[in-house]
Amino acid sequence: MPQNSRSLFRTPEGRSYVVTFVLVSSLFLLWGFCNGMIDVMDKHFQRELHLNLAQSAWVQFAHYLGYFLMALPAGWLATKLGYKGGIIAGLLLVAVGGFWFIPATHLAQFWAFLAGVCIIAAGLTFLETVANPYTTVLGPPEFAATRINLAQSCNGIGWIFGPIAGGMFFYSTDAAGASTGSQTLWIPYAGVAVVVLVLAVIFRFASVPDLKTEDAYHLDDAAPGASASIWRHPHFVLAVAAQFLYVAAQAGIFSFFINYMTAEAPPIPPSWRTGFAAGWFQANASGALAITDQGAAYLASLAFVCFLAGRFSGAGILKMFPAHRVLGLYGLANVAACLLVFLKLGWLSVACVFLSYFFMSIMFPTIFALGIHGLGARAKRASAYIVMAIMGGAVLPKLMGAVGDRYGMSRSFIVPLCCFGFVAFYGFAWARLSRGNAPTPGGLSSIRAH
Repeated sequence: MPQNSRSLFRTPEGRSYVVTFVLVSSLFLLWGFCNGMIDVMDKHFQRELHLNLAQSAWVQFAHYLGYFLMALPAGWLATKLGYKGGIIAGLLLVAVGGFWFIPATHLAQFWAFLAGVCIIAAGLTFLETVANPYTTVLGPPEFAATRINLAQSCNGIGWIFGPIAGGMFFYSTDAAGASTGSQTLWIPYAGVAVVVLVLAVIFRFASVPDLKTEDAYHLDDAAPGASASIWRHPHFVLAVAAQFLYVAAQAGIFSFFINYMTAEAPPIPPSWRTGFAAGWFQANASGALAITDQGAAYLASLAFVCFLAGRFSGAGILKMFPAHRVLGLYGLANVAACLLVFLKLGWLSVACVFLSYFFMSIMFPTIFALGIHGLGARAKRASAYIVMAIMGGAVLPKLMGAVGDRYGMSRSFIVPLCCFGFVAFYGFAWARLSRGNAPTPGGLSSIRAH
């Protein structure tokens, strides 16, 4: 690894955390894969159970409800048992949820699948509450945002393969062309359960030192029981709000990607129906060639390639420019992209959906890093509240689905447009909110209270 890359993970004392970072980054790939499957599940239940958009959004509600219910317990456990204990607890809970899909498939009831989704999300909450702040302390503080974006790039890789697995097992058919997705839905989740059990054993014997962020605000000097002091810092408080709205926008776009592509994409030229993509298209009721559910699921993986490209390029950009300004600019870019989708401009609007994935890429980790910056040992508790804000993904997709049911999927993009507007505001206002100097290019500066 080049010396300039090694410095990202080396402390002033000379200790390197490269191996620890790689191991923790594997967790990001895991929950990216699980989230990617969730994002193509909605359309499956719409078809199998004859649900409308707002009803199928219960899948996202169950997913993010797990995050909401378990965020504070996860933060408490991480504080008590350290990073390693929180990671192992999360992995075991994900395994329980994964194996639950086996009996859920036999029950064949919507509530049973929602329960499995919620249990897995509860386990992922432990992993996100621990892993996100942990990446920020595995090296120099000025590169905290860069490290968390690099780790989140693994999340992007998982998100590419999640829709592929979902497309294979949720939309599978037999030789006669009849759907078999309801019978094979459990397979990828059982596979996840086996993998996380192996990871739990690896983490049990791995070196995962319990580090903490720089205490720029001297919160660690406060009297016992004064943990609520984190709420006196507006850069943290508004990070919770920004994360709520960002995840709301992300969940809505991810959830209804298939609906948008199958309903709003312009007619497909017949010449596209060749080669490996031949099964992606079929004639609709009017006789025009349109994208199938399975084809849209595979296109979702292409969208996540854009997301991953944004993560990797964003990590490099964040080494050169202040994190809060990059966040603000990416927020504005997504406001513009959603506006062009809303206006129904044909293939330009379709391209803007893919662009929105690119510009969403750095938002979650960057908001996270900006929100917990300078909170010292309180960062674990603060991270629990930021993870709890993921509940936005349970609430807003139902609104987006309701707008889509009434006015069409293109018009529903007005919901994420408003959310991205607030994210842009938070990014541009962060230096003032944190009551300190503007971040130095390449990371987050040390903050001094006025």
